[in-house]
Amino acid sequence: MKLVIAISSRALFQLDESHAIYESEGVEAYCAHQRANEHVVLEPGPAFTLVKKLLALNKGVEVVLLSRNSADTGLRIFNSIEHYQLDIKRAAFCSGASTHRYVAAFGAQLFLSTNPDDVRESLAHGLAAATILPSHRENDSGQLRIAFDGDAVLFSDDSERIYKQLGLDAFARNEKEAARDPMPGGPFKNFLAALHAIQAAYGPDDSPIRTALVTARSAPAHERVIRTLRAWDIRIDEALFLGGMPKGVFLKAFGADIFFDDQPVHCDSAREFVPTGHVPYGIANATVGGED
Repeated sequence: MKLVIAISSRALFQLDESHAIYESEGVEAYCAHQRANEHVVLEPGPAFTLVKKLLALNKGVEVVLLSRNSADTGLRIFNSIEHYQLDIKRAAFCSGASTHRYVAAFGAQLFLSTNPDDVRESLAHGLAAATILPSHRENDSGQLRIAFDGDAVLFSDDSERIYKQLGLDAFARNEKEAARDPMPGGPFKNFLAALHAIQAAYGPDDSPIRTALVTARSAPAHERVIRTLRAWDIRIDEALFLGGMPKGVFLKAFGADIFFDDQPVHCDSAREFVPTGHVPYGIANATVGGED
């Protein structure tokens, strides 16, 4: 299986200055700024280190760029890609339009962006996607380490709905009664499966990828998680059942290159220690008029 990651230009590179010009002065000023600085190399963005590690894995991994820039203003982005010797050859420049339309077209298993609207649209079409949050933390390890929340990320939000609507006791009772019933997959199940396929080519001690489940669940709700992953025949290297403890320090200890969670409160804890992607999916992200 080929692993394809789609990433926005603002997730890959630091474009805050340029974006501020766009917000305050408009499109023409932004375009003029990008043309005037097209040979000025952009600084790495929040997902830059993750992309470098992904590209270093093997020839079965591809990263494609999806950008709201035009092809003209995107020249600076490609010049920066060349400067850092990133093996990114495919791109879509949408001139201000949404980029989510091209995630499936490129066959991507994951889309990372700083634009929450593009991320929500991708999730609504059944694709794994996350909003990359600003963070200045990164893992120095050569190994690619990716951590996931469970409910509404790897798994569906069915159990989380019970917790939100009926409380902790009802949630614990349901998980104990359904311990042998595998949970439906969430938006990141297929991405985890793609990572597992790469890991399968290596021994357990020499894999370039290490994965972790970092969940607020605790016993007895752990059993259903373990049996679900067993039923999926998907490898997870580490599983942390934290019983509601803040996740940030544990993610730092794991050395995550990125952590995916659906709940903003957990993302805020995590981003103080590791790069973090918010997954605006499920009941934790419900709004008055429905769900995002």
